[in-house]
Amino acid sequence: MSVQAGSESEVQAPQRSLATAAARNLATTTKSAPQMQEITSRWLLKMLPWVSVQGGTYRVNRRLSYSVGDGRVEFVKTGTQVQVIPAELGELPLLRTYEDLDVLTELAQRCRQIDFEAGQELTSFGSASDTVFLLAHGRVEQIGPGPYGDDAVLRTVADGAYFGEDSLVDDEAIWEYTARAVTSGTALVLSRQDFQLLADRVDSLRAHVEAQRSLPAQRSNQYGEAAIDLSAGHHGEAVLPGTFVDYEARPREYELSIAQTVLRVHTRVADLYNQPMNQTEQQLRLTVEALRERQEHEMLNNPEFGLLHNAEYDQRIQPHDGGPSPDDLDQLLSMRRGSDLFLAHPKAIAAFGRECNKRGLVPETIDVGGTRVTTWRGVPIFPCNKIPISDARTTSILCMRTGEEESGVIGLHQPGIPDEIEPSMSVRFMGISEQAIISYLVTAYFSAAVLVPDALGILENVEIARWR
Repeated sequence: MSVQAGSESEVQAPQRSLATAAARNLATTTKSAPQMQEITSRWLLKMLPWVSVQGGTYRVNRRLSYSVGDGRVEFVKTGTQVQVIPAELGELPLLRTYEDLDVLTELAQRCRQIDFEAGQELTSFGSASDTVFLLAHGRVEQIGPGPYGDDAVLRTVADGAYFGEDSLVDDEAIWEYTARAVTSGTALVLSRQDFQLLADRVDSLRAHVEAQRSLPAQRSNQYGEAAIDLSAGHHGEAVLPGTFVDYEARPREYELSIAQTVLRVHTRVADLYNQPMNQTEQQLRLTVEALRERQEHEMLNNPEFGLLHNAEYDQRIQPHDGGPSPDDLDQLLSMRRGSDLFLAHPKAIAAFGRECNKRGLVPETIDVGGTRVTTWRGVPIFPCNKIPISDARTTSILCMRTGEEESGVIGLHQPGIPDEIEPSMSVRFMGISEQAIISYLVTAYFSAAVLVPDALGILENVEIARWR
């Protein structure tokens, strides 16, 4: 070997072995199956009991209930101005079944907007009540006297709630609590004077109010269901009451929803490029995964049957201090006779962990299918990224009881459909086009049902960006 001293440029050594770039032309590479980041654990689909629905429709028969509407008022916002949607005034008990949109529009125009700050008192306990509040944005605590004269939080309300509705027709109404703002926000107020002026002028509204006030009080239990007359603790030959269990005349029916797509594969790809992996099978596998992800999204967010939209208003609560504290989850658990699972966005679970850390609490974990899952009071908290996070960095936590036997939440599907590859999911050959493209129709049928209202509860407006 010779070395040239003092050279300003290095001399490249001659290649003595086969380069790796050339060697790869003769090698068989080891490949992974096609990967997909969208795939999640889909705990909701795994944990819900699935009920077979023949005929594509599931009817939920319940005892007759006197409550109607969802109890939530919706608004529209233009800049800083907020207006109530006129038809949403029908959520007020006094105006339910009233359908004159022109009159409701005039009522909506008579609503006056107020902005409030945290700590401000909107009503005072014991004072005369002559105003109904429609809460467009913000969180308000209703505070009443406790058993020993101290203050007690009776209820926390937030966006879409209303209070003081009895003030519109009762001249002697008083506030039975102090409404104190926890956060800043906006409300619309409608005074009794404005309402009565309109009722005096519009015959249909006046007649409707009089008819509502003249209705006899319906006998019901604490859940709003028609009462069943019973007798207990009597002696001798007492006359026993007669009774019957009344049913809803128009029970709700859930039709199976659908998620579909058409998978296209060129015949040349299917014929020539099937080793070592079948191209059609891999295309189908990823398509099925995407459909299942969409299925879980729809079961939570669909406006017709999605769980986030089908929880009753009295089963929705607000966090007492913004973040998801152990106290809030305890309250959520106390609202039903049994709870099988929580469902929360991973960031909400992290926020709950921070709240536990502040108190020195360490939630237990359990093994579910080989995965360690955080629990609270023995109820597992499953992550689900399909639960939306608002622009204000708030989200919801669901708590549910599941199963038909427990009158809980169930999933609906129809197994045994033609060309089925998974329960209630089919792949049908649609033919080959003139461009030599093979088409397959991939279909999934599904829905979800809440058998009784207390089977599903939601902790709403959970703040996930709080670090103190």
